[in-house]
Amino acid sequence: MTDGRDMRLETMLIHAGEPSPRIAGAVAMPVFQSSTFEFTGQADYHDIRYIRLNNTPNHVVLHAKLAALENGEAALVAASGMAAISTTLMTLLRTGDHLLVQKCLYGGTHDLVTKDFESFGISHSVIDVDDPSSWKEGLRPNTKAIYVETITNPLIQIGDLKSVSAFAKANGLTSMIDNTFASPVNFRPLDQGFDLVLHSATKYLNGHTDIVAGVVVGSAKLVETIKHRLDHFGGTLDPHACFLLHRGLKTLAVRVRHQNQSALKIARFLEDNGAVSRVHYGGLESHPQHDRARDLLSGFGGMLSFELQGGAEAADRFMQRARLPIVAPSLGGVETLITRPATTSHAGLEPDERRRIGISDGLIRLSVGLEATEDLIEDFAQAL
Repeated sequence: MTDGRDMRLETMLIHAGEPSPRIAGAVAMPVFQSSTFEFTGQADYHDIRYIRLNNTPNHVVLHAKLAALENGEAALVAASGMAAISTTLMTLLRTGDHLLVQKCLYGGTHDLVTKDFESFGISHSVIDVDDPSSWKEGLRPNTKAIYVETITNPLIQIGDLKSVSAFAKANGLTSMIDNTFASPVNFRPLDQGFDLVLHSATKYLNGHTDIVAGVVVGSAKLVETIKHRLDHFGGTLDPHACFLLHRGLKTLAVRVRHQNQSALKIARFLEDNGAVSRVHYGGLESHPQHDRARDLLSGFGGMLSFELQGGAEAADRFMQRARLPIVAPSLGGVETLITRPATTSHAGLEPDERRRIGISDGLIRLSVGLEATEDLIEDFAQAL
């Protein structure tokens, strides 16, 4: 197997983790669609070759590639982004523990932490990732971990991430970060001192809107502990989905770099249009964390959100008039997708709660695809 750690990202995406020699000479990794494998004397239950234990040849190769991309010791795939997030949190936390989380989280993570964890006896405090001086107020003797996102969903905020990892180390916390919106092309959290990186691989890592998957990357010890819990929870990624994710990864760099450039042009167009009241995108000089984004990120990403002068009604009319974007949840694929988070990703939050964290009913979230940027801008212009 090729490690690929001495390669640049584009080369690593193609060659890291690949079997050597190639299996039966196949250039593309074959799909090992077998639920079970011959026993060869494994001494530990978690090492028995079996799909649910995430160790088929498709899993092994994919884990090696993902670990290399994030510069981690080990990686683990799961059946969805939420399977990766929930399993990781429930591996690190137990009844009586306390978690620090940032103010604006993906809706599924928010509901897990604020609603489901209560029944497990796990408490949390919310922190403002822009204000490190306030974080100690949230600490308790039973605080075990801190959880943030590289670029928040859907307000495209970029917190003081260097301070997050330093704060975690200084206070004996495990630091976790959802790197879905940035991808390893734009940011590598482990290089900034984070302990664990999580992804919804459904999005940019796969990039083709045809699977659901999750990823955890970090130290070999932590990932092995999380794997053992996942083995029991059963949130396994099927070998064929592993194959599709493996294939999608190989074009990650070219996809994300196009989306970086396209999203920046679209954000500037929207900011200059009188019908638009506000644009949220880290690449704009008007963004409150623009300087931090420039310092942390290699690119600003393919996600942006914006609000129109007429609120939710204007947003719905715009989405109906736009011809190219597909009105659908999710993100990170080759197709441009558009949605109102109040009706999709954050529909589980009460209206007052959404407003409190800055998500208006008229906020539009845009996932920029691989269409010609000029075609998208022309379409948005006629829709506006």
